[in-house]
Amino acid sequence: MPVSPPRAAAFEILLRIDATDAYASELLHSLRFSKLSSADRGLLTELVMGALRWRGVIDQAIAKHSAQPLGKFDREVLTALRLGAYQLLFLDRIPAHAAVNESVELVKQARKGSAAGMVNAILRKIAKGPRDRSDISHPDWLVDRWTQNYGSEIARKICDYNNTAPRQAVRISTIQSNVGTAAPGCPRAEGPIDKGIEANSEPNRAVLDGQPGAAVPTWSLDDLRADGICLVPGNLLRNALTVKSGDITHSEAFRERRLIIQDEASQLVALLVGKGKAFLDCCAAPGGKTRIIAEQNPDSTIMAMELHPHRAALLKKLVMSDNVRVIAADARQFPLDKKFDRVLVDAPCSGTGTLARNPEIKWRLKAEDILRLQGYQLEILAAAMNHVAPGGRLIYSTCSLEPEENERVIEKALAVNAEFRLVDCRDELRMLKERHELMIDNIESLLSGAHLRTIPGVHPTDGFFAAILEKK
Repeated sequence: MPVSPPRAAAFEILLRIDATDAYASELLHSLRFSKLSSADRGLLTELVMGALRWRGVIDQAIAKHSAQPLGKFDREVLTALRLGAYQLLFLDRIPAHAAVNESVELVKQARKGSAAGMVNAILRKIAKGPRDRSDISHPDWLVDRWTQNYGSEIARKICDYNNTAPRQAVRISTIQSNVGTAAPGCPRAEGPIDKGIEANSEPNRAVLDGQPGAAVPTWSLDDLRADGICLVPGNLLRNALTVKSGDITHSEAFRERRLIIQDEASQLVALLVGKGKAFLDCCAAPGGKTRIIAEQNPDSTIMAMELHPHRAALLKKLVMSDNVRVIAADARQFPLDKKFDRVLVDAPCSGTGTLARNPEIKWRLKAEDILRLQGYQLEILAAAMNHVAPGGRLIYSTCSLEPEENERVIEKALAVNAEFRLVDCRDELRMLKERHELMIDNIESLLSGAHLRTIPGVHPTDGFFAAILEKK
């Protein structure tokens, strides 16, 4: 019996995620699965992301009907079980027989045929049982942490948000004003969107595939409407749009890198970097914040640094402004003796603020990883502080919810470097509000003391932290 293409692809992706440090979002957009139909792509995404988000509930159901512990299963067998159980427990339109039979066939094709009968039996028992979805489907240690740091109500909101598919956001920079007629079900943009559109705007000049001065093609709302994509105003920022419907990753504008997906909280961090003449972006890939810095400062020079050469190469393709220079280097050992008036340290972190988009992280992360990452973050921050010019600013940010990676890092860095002071993010947010770039009225909700702090479920965004340090 043949396995349907989306289930076969989902099985392959889930196996790779379980065996490596790969991310679902990257694998789902790989060329390997680009020839799937639109419907099959939708089912593939649902199967992969759903099985990862709800793994806690799924594993409980499997364990309830299994005579052996989950840890004893071969990886291929457990993956097929999880895939089948997710369909049975969460997808009402999938016939139970299809979920069961194709999971059995996946096991056989993976050369684990001896387990086929067991997989069949477990899934049939799950199909006949109740659909219990009450579990929050997060590791206990993470929930305990969030409860201690934010309280039980907010911890529950974080978990609920992580178990839903977040809306994708994009940013308007320079786009054509000929928005034209709205597609059915997607009205012409109004309000904050219109404010972000400059009439008769000219395309930016940029580096395209390494050629200085190449014109970057613009995109219009009509381009996306033609691809069946409906955009509505964002929640925080004037120049942000969120995807109401459609698959933006398969639009021509996305494929040609004329627009990128970037959470609004991430965009806000980039705006906090502000204005200057010389910028250093220490951990720049994939490049969303670098693009915004370049857009906001077209006459400035921006050094974008990335540790891994392959990510630096991708960064060059995504950030096409001719005032950006990309280098592959370790931020802890910056190769140039140069000072900058603005430095961004978007530090490598646990990513616990992005679990709605990257659910595999919550099953991969260990409690001991938090302090290990803190040591790495402190090394990067200490090195970056050496390259801030007098009177200049350093913006430290993460997409982590953990104080050890955020407030504690800032406290430790300031304790050993008296040349810097902490700037209250409140003042910067007020300036963005006055310039009509920040649209939210309740600025205080974005703050934790002097720091920027967004919380999934409290805010309709990923969880981001940012602190501004100024050199005296």
